[in-house]
Amino acid sequence: MGSRNARGYEFGRTYVVRPKGKHQATLVWLHGLGDNGSSSSQLMDSLQLPNIKWICPTAPTRPVSSLGGFTCTAWFDVGEISEDSHDDLEGLDASASHIANLLSAEPADVQVGIGGFSMGAAISLYSATCYALGRYGTGHAYPINLRAVVGLSGWLPGWKSLRSKIECSYEATRRAASLPIILTHGNSDDVVPYSFGEKSANSLYTAGFRQIMFKPYEGLGHYTVPKEMDEVVHWLTTRLGLEGSR
Repeated sequence: MGSRNARGYEFGRTYVVRPKGKHQATLVWLHGLGDNGSSSSQLMDSLQLPNIKWICPTAPTRPVSSLGGFTCTAWFDVGEISEDSHDDLEGLDASASHIANLLSAEPADVQVGIGGFSMGAAISLYSATCYALGRYGTGHAYPINLRAVVGLSGWLPGWKSLRSKIECSYEATRRAASLPIILTHGNSDDVVPYSFGEKSANSLYTAGFRQIMFKPYEGLGHYTVPKEMDEVVHWLTTRLGLEGSR
Protein backbone atom coordinates (compact mmCIF):
# COMPACT_ATOMS: atom_id res chain seq x y z
CA MET A 1 0.00 0.00 0.00
CA GLY A 2 1.14 3.53 -0.69
CA SER A 3 0.67 6.20 1.93
CA ARG A 4 0.37 9.97 1.92
CA ASN A 5 1.99 11.93 4.72
CA ALA A 6 1.03 15.33 6.14
CA ARG A 7 2.85 17.25 3.41
CA GLY A 8 0.93 15.51 0.65
CA TYR A 9 3.73 13.35 -0.78
CA GLU A 10 2.39 10.05 -2.07
CA PHE A 11 4.86 7.32 -1.14
CA GLY A 12 4.87 4.11 -3.14
CA ARG A 13 4.62 0.52 -1.99
CA THR A 14 6.67 -0.75 0.96
CA TYR A 15 8.23 -4.22 0.76
CA VAL A 16 9.24 -6.18 3.87
CA VAL A 17 11.84 -8.95 4.15
CA ARG A 18 11.21 -10.98 7.31
CA PRO A 19 14.15 -12.21 9.42
CA LYS A 20 15.02 -15.86 8.86
CA GLY A 21 16.40 -16.19 12.41
CA LYS A 22 15.83 -14.39 15.71
CA HIS A 23 14.62 -10.82 15.11
CA GLN A 24 17.36 -8.61 16.58
CA ALA A 25 17.34 -5.56 14.33
CA THR A 26 15.16 -3.76 11.77
CA LEU A 27 16.63 -1.60 9.03
CA VAL A 28 14.90 0.56 6.48
CA TRP A 29 16.72 0.34 3.13
CA LEU A 30 16.30 3.19 0.65
CA HIS A 31 16.68 2.86 -3.11
CA GLY A 32 18.33 5.33 -5.47
CA LEU A 33 16.76 7.78 -7.93
CA GLY A 34 14.19 6.15 -10.24
CA ASP A 35 14.28 2.77 -8.47
CA ASN A 36 11.76 1.13 -6.11
CA GLY A 37 11.44 -0.87 -2.92
CA SER A 38 11.03 -4.16 -4.76
CA SER A 39 14.59 -4.21 -6.09
CA SER A 40 15.88 -3.13 -2.65
CA SER A 41 14.06 -6.04 -1.02
CA GLN A 42 15.58 -8.52 -3.47
CA LEU A 43 19.10 -7.27 -2.70
CA MET A 44 18.53 -7.33 1.08
CA ASP A 45 16.98 -10.81 0.94
CA SER A 46 20.20 -12.09 -0.67
CA LEU A 47 22.42 -10.94 2.23
CA GLN A 48 23.57 -13.31 4.97
CA LEU A 49 21.84 -11.39 7.77
CA PRO A 50 19.20 -13.75 9.21
CA ASN A 51 18.56 -11.61 12.31
CA ILE A 52 17.55 -8.44 10.44
CA LYS A 53 14.09 -7.46 9.25
CA TRP A 54 14.30 -5.17 6.21
CA ILE A 55 11.71 -2.54 5.38
CA CYS A 56 12.07 -1.32 1.80
CA PRO A 57 9.81 1.63 0.97
CA THR A 58 9.30 3.23 -2.45
CA ALA A 59 9.84 6.97 -2.84
CA PRO A 60 7.16 9.34 -4.16
CA THR A 61 7.05 10.03 -7.89
CA ARG A 62 7.87 13.69 -8.45
CA PRO A 63 9.52 16.08 -10.91
CA VAL A 64 13.32 16.08 -10.50
CA SER A 65 15.31 19.22 -11.33
CA SER A 66 18.48 17.36 -12.34
CA LEU A 67 16.42 15.50 -14.95
CA GLY A 68 14.93 18.70 -16.37
CA GLY A 69 11.66 18.22 -14.48
CA PHE A 70 11.15 14.63 -15.60
CA THR A 71 9.11 12.70 -13.03
CA CYS A 72 10.41 9.56 -11.37
CA THR A 73 10.72 8.07 -7.90
CA ALA A 74 12.80 10.40 -5.74
CA TRP A 75 13.10 10.90 -1.97
CA PHE A 76 13.51 14.66 -2.51
CA ASP A 77 14.21 17.05 -5.35
CA VAL A 78 17.82 17.33 -6.41
CA GLY A 79 19.58 19.57 -8.88
CA GLU A 80 23.24 19.26 -9.69
CA ILE A 81 25.02 17.08 -7.11
CA SER A 82 27.77 19.42 -6.00
CA GLU A 83 29.10 21.12 -2.88
CA ASP A 84 27.04 24.21 -3.63
CA SER A 85 23.75 22.52 -4.45
CA HIS A 86 20.54 23.71 -2.81
CA ASP A 87 18.89 21.29 -0.37
CA ASP A 88 15.19 20.49 -0.73
CA LEU A 89 14.54 20.60 3.02
CA GLU A 90 10.79 20.06 2.67
CA GLY A 91 11.33 16.91 0.63
CA LEU A 92 14.12 15.70 2.94
CA ASP A 93 11.94 16.14 6.02
CA ALA A 94 8.93 14.47 4.38
CA SER A 95 10.96 11.36 3.53
CA ALA A 96 12.84 11.27 6.86
CA SER A 97 9.47 11.47 8.64
CA HIS A 98 7.99 8.68 6.49
CA ILE A 99 10.99 6.45 7.30
CA ALA A 100 10.76 7.21 11.03
CA ASN A 101 7.07 6.26 10.93
CA LEU A 102 7.99 2.91 9.37
CA LEU A 103 10.35 2.21 12.29
CA SER A 104 8.09 3.54 15.03
CA ALA A 105 6.16 0.30 15.52
CA GLU A 106 9.21 -1.94 16.00
CA PRO A 107 9.53 -3.75 19.38
CA ALA A 108 11.53 -1.94 22.08
CA ASP A 109 14.16 -4.72 22.26
CA VAL A 110 14.90 -4.53 18.52
CA GLN A 111 17.68 -2.22 17.32
CA VAL A 112 16.77 0.03 14.41
CA GLY A 113 18.79 1.59 11.61
CA ILE A 114 18.63 3.13 8.15
CA GLY A 115 20.66 2.50 5.01
CA GLY A 116 20.53 3.25 1.34
CA PHE A 117 22.16 3.75 -2.04
CA SER A 118 22.87 7.11 -3.70
CA MET A 119 19.86 9.37 -2.99
CA GLY A 120 18.77 6.73 -0.46
CA ALA A 121 22.16 7.12 1.23
CA ALA A 122 21.64 10.89 1.32
CA ILE A 123 18.33 10.41 3.17
CA SER A 124 20.01 7.92 5.54
CA LEU A 125 22.67 10.50 6.42
CA TYR A 126 20.09 13.26 6.71
CA SER A 127 18.15 11.03 9.13
CA ALA A 128 21.37 10.53 11.12
CA THR A 129 21.70 14.30 11.52
CA CYS A 130 18.01 14.56 12.56
CA TYR A 131 18.67 11.87 15.19
CA ALA A 132 21.71 13.73 16.54
CA LEU A 133 19.93 17.09 16.62
CA GLY A 134 16.77 15.52 18.05
CA ARG A 135 14.61 17.23 15.46
CA TYR A 136 13.80 17.51 11.78
CA GLY A 137 14.65 20.62 9.78
CA THR A 138 11.12 21.83 10.55
CA GLY A 139 11.88 21.75 14.26
CA HIS A 140 9.56 18.85 15.05
CA ALA A 141 11.03 16.20 17.38
CA TYR A 142 12.79 13.21 15.76
CA PRO A 143 11.31 10.10 17.46
CA ILE A 144 13.67 7.22 16.57
CA ASN A 145 16.71 5.94 18.51
CA LEU A 146 18.97 5.03 15.58
CA ARG A 147 21.67 2.42 16.18
CA ALA A 148 23.28 2.12 12.72
CA VAL A 149 23.42 4.06 9.46
CA VAL A 150 24.70 2.79 6.10
CA GLY A 151 25.37 4.97 3.05
CA LEU A 152 26.56 3.59 -0.30
CA SER A 153 27.65 6.04 -3.05
CA GLY A 154 25.83 8.93 -1.41
CA TRP A 155 26.28 12.40 0.04
CA LEU A 156 25.32 14.47 3.06
CA PRO A 157 22.59 17.10 2.63
CA GLY A 158 23.04 20.19 4.79
CA TRP A 159 26.72 19.48 5.41
CA LYS A 160 27.81 23.12 5.60
CA SER A 161 25.79 24.05 8.69
CA LEU A 162 25.88 20.71 10.51
CA ARG A 163 28.89 21.29 12.76
CA SER A 164 27.62 24.61 14.15
CA LYS A 165 24.19 23.09 14.87
CA ILE A 166 25.60 20.09 16.76
CA GLU A 167 28.30 21.95 18.69
CA CYS A 168 25.78 24.15 20.48
CA SER A 169 24.03 21.18 22.13
CA TYR A 170 25.55 18.73 24.60
CA GLU A 171 22.83 16.17 23.82
CA ALA A 172 23.39 16.47 20.07
CA THR A 173 27.14 16.04 20.56
CA ARG A 174 26.54 12.94 22.70
CA ARG A 175 24.12 11.38 20.22
CA ALA A 176 26.36 12.09 17.24
CA ALA A 177 29.34 10.48 18.98
CA SER A 178 27.31 7.34 19.78
CA LEU A 179 25.97 6.57 16.29
CA PRO A 180 27.91 4.07 14.12
CA ILE A 181 27.95 5.01 10.41
CA ILE A 182 29.56 3.22 7.45
CA LEU A 183 30.00 4.99 4.11
CA THR A 184 31.32 3.37 0.94
CA HIS A 185 32.12 5.08 -2.35
CA GLY A 186 33.68 4.08 -5.65
CA ASN A 187 36.47 6.34 -6.90
CA SER A 188 35.16 6.01 -10.48
CA ASP A 189 31.64 7.21 -9.59
CA ASP A 190 30.41 9.44 -12.45
CA VAL A 191 27.07 10.35 -10.78
CA VAL A 192 27.94 11.28 -7.20
CA PRO A 193 31.60 12.37 -7.30
CA TYR A 194 33.93 10.40 -5.03
CA SER A 195 35.35 13.66 -3.68
CA PHE A 196 31.90 14.69 -2.47
CA GLY A 197 31.37 11.35 -0.75
CA GLU A 198 34.73 11.78 0.97
CA LYS A 199 33.88 15.36 1.97
CA SER A 200 30.55 14.18 3.39
CA ALA A 201 32.36 11.66 5.61
CA ASN A 202 34.82 14.35 6.75
CA SER A 203 31.95 16.76 7.48
CA LEU A 204 30.21 14.16 9.63
CA TYR A 205 33.43 13.44 11.54
CA THR A 206 34.24 17.08 12.22
CA ALA A 207 30.62 17.64 13.32
CA GLY A 208 31.12 15.01 16.02
CA PHE A 209 30.14 11.69 14.43
CA ARG A 210 33.15 9.81 15.80
CA GLN A 211 32.11 6.25 14.92
CA ILE A 212 32.27 6.76 11.19
CA MET A 213 33.95 4.41 8.72
CA PHE A 214 34.63 5.55 5.16
CA LYS A 215 35.54 2.80 2.71
CA PRO A 216 36.77 3.70 -0.80
CA TYR A 217 36.52 1.19 -3.66
CA GLU A 218 39.06 1.30 -6.45
CA GLY A 219 37.50 1.42 -9.93
CA LEU A 220 33.91 1.21 -8.69
CA GLY A 221 31.31 3.33 -10.50
CA HIS A 222 27.80 4.28 -9.36
CA TYR A 223 26.61 0.80 -8.44
CA THR A 224 27.14 -1.84 -5.75
CA VAL A 225 29.34 -4.94 -5.90
CA PRO A 226 29.29 -8.12 -3.78
CA LYS A 227 32.58 -7.25 -2.03
CA GLU A 228 31.03 -3.97 -0.84
CA MET A 229 27.86 -5.69 0.40
CA ASP A 230 29.99 -8.28 2.25
CA GLU A 231 31.67 -5.37 4.05
CA VAL A 232 28.25 -4.01 5.05
CA VAL A 233 27.14 -7.45 6.28
CA HIS A 234 30.27 -7.79 8.43
CA TRP A 235 29.94 -4.24 9.76
CA LEU A 236 26.26 -4.63 10.70
CA THR A 237 26.85 -8.03 12.32
CA THR A 238 29.66 -6.57 14.44
CA ARG A 239 28.09 -3.20 15.26
CA LEU A 240 24.67 -4.55 16.14
CA GLY A 241 26.04 -7.63 17.94
CA LEU A 242 24.02 -10.00 15.78
CA GLU A 243 24.08 -13.70 16.56
CA GLY A 244 26.04 -14.64 13.49
CA SER A 245 25.67 -14.68 9.75
CA ARG A 246 25.05 -18.38 9.15
